[in-house]
Amino acid sequence: MKEVKLYDTTLRDGAQGEGISYSVMDKIRIAQELDSLGIHYIEGGWPGSNPKDMEFFLAMGRKRINNSALVAFSMTRRPGISAAQDHNLKALIKSQAPVIAIVGKTWDLHVREVIRCSLKENLSMIEDTVRFLVSKGLAVFYDAEHFFDAYKANPQYSLKCIRTAEKAGASAICLCDTNGGSLPSEVAHTVRKIRPHVKAMLGIHCHNDADVAVANTLIAVEAGADMVQGTINGYGERCGNADLVPIIANLKIKMGIDCISDEKLKELVKVSHFVSEVSNMKQRSDQPYTGVSAFAHKGGMHINAVMKNPRAYEHANPELVGNHRRILVSELGGRTGIMLRAKAMELDLGKDDPKTKKILKLIQALEHKGYHFEAAEASFELLMKKALKKYGRFFELEGFRVVIEKLSDKKITSEAIIKLSVKGAKEHTAAEGDGPVNALDNALRKALKDFYPTLSKMHLSDFKVRVLDEKAGTAARVRVLIQSQDEDETWNTIGVSENLIEASWQALVDSIEYKLLKDGAGK
Repeated sequence: MKEVKLYDTTLRDGAQGEGISYSVMDKIRIAQELDSLGIHYIEGGWPGSNPKDMEFFLAMGRKRINNSALVAFSMTRRPGISAAQDHNLKALIKSQAPVIAIVGKTWDLHVREVIRCSLKENLSMIEDTVRFLVSKGLAVFYDAEHFFDAYKANPQYSLKCIRTAEKAGASAICLCDTNGGSLPSEVAHTVRKIRPHVKAMLGIHCHNDADVAVANTLIAVEAGADMVQGTINGYGERCGNADLVPIIANLKIKMGIDCISDEKLKELVKVSHFVSEVSNMKQRSDQPYTGVSAFAHKGGMHINAVMKNPRAYEHANPELVGNHRRILVSELGGRTGIMLRAKAMELDLGKDDPKTKKILKLIQALEHKGYHFEAAEASFELLMKKALKKYGRFFELEGFRVVIEKLSDKKITSEAIIKLSVKGAKEHTAAEGDGPVNALDNALRKALKDFYPTLSKMHLSDFKVRVLDEKAGTAARVRVLIQSQDEDETWNTIGVSENLIEASWQALVDSIEYKLLKDGAGK
């Protein structure tokens, strides 16, 4: 069975993505997660370019690494000096990383017009750099920058560059599609041409500017590459790098290559979401294999078929990567979706039950108004239980008022005054907040806290507003989605109205009632 090594560059190439900035601790946490996943090589950064990356390598030297080798990145020596004099190469040695990745020019255009030296001098820079680092007992990988463009422009010279690196002692040669513009057919052709000339490990490093980085990586493996480089979630400069998440899944599930163990494959969702959280980047819901929508079914025909045989509409078992199947509820899902959701809530509801038809009509009417229950499953559960008379209200609103005030140059303040009836008692209270919704939330929980103490353990974690009919201007209907969480769970609720405060109130009440319902407060 063919073996393929995994090389992650999230901490270096991924960190060059717009909106990403890792602290040293962020990089350590991600590196430890990648090590746990079983990534063979973790490129931690460029220690010669900034103090933070050097600090990372020195800190990782004091930590236990079980499965991975740390890689420090730099470039070939500068023109006109020896490798021993180059401060970047000195920093590599100081980093104590056991593996070094050296990027070098292979495209004659770059040699002449970017670093502006002779083709012969560039070959000397490659040879001197690799040989110097190997003499220090380090494993050296040579990244042949812009290789696919270089090979098209001048195949003889680009091949001479990688042969020079291997002859000097490089233990891996990585072919880089740095501009990300190559297509799979070009990549396959070039890798097949190069493979016979390289005895060392042959890597592939693709950028996603033509949206084929994953495809290019996989076809390179088929053509002979035995190391793949990429980043978790495809983070990287411009359009990003090849996404290691679907690459790993495809290598394992589709191509039968044991790049990581079956058990570690089940951690792919966890790692993908962890890296997005630390990177402060929104997780793509439609990310193949690991997105929350990757195995979500909405159409009624799809739902009906997948419940009979998942293979009918799923290309892989979601559990293999740590994901799970989701049945979405909407006007498109039909009675099957409602029945399956009812079963998940331990409600007895048959497909031909008149109640099922009634709920479906209710959902269709509400979604026509702008509700979107697949994004607010907590609100859907409440709707179901209300329709089936499975619970009573925890409180009744008598009225509320929200006051927004701005005085001279001071910041705007919001205050909510609320009147409720709770378990036969009258509650009249007020609270301030950062905005009107926050003030309402504070006032509502203040009124309920003595009756339902568990509310102190929940809080709002996200608030989204969408205008549903932009042409209506300020009179447009809006959809409000609120995400709430406690110590154990996160849930989403929804409200729709022409009035932003009213829509927010609907979502807020659902959020509170869902928390009370799941805590058994009504029992």
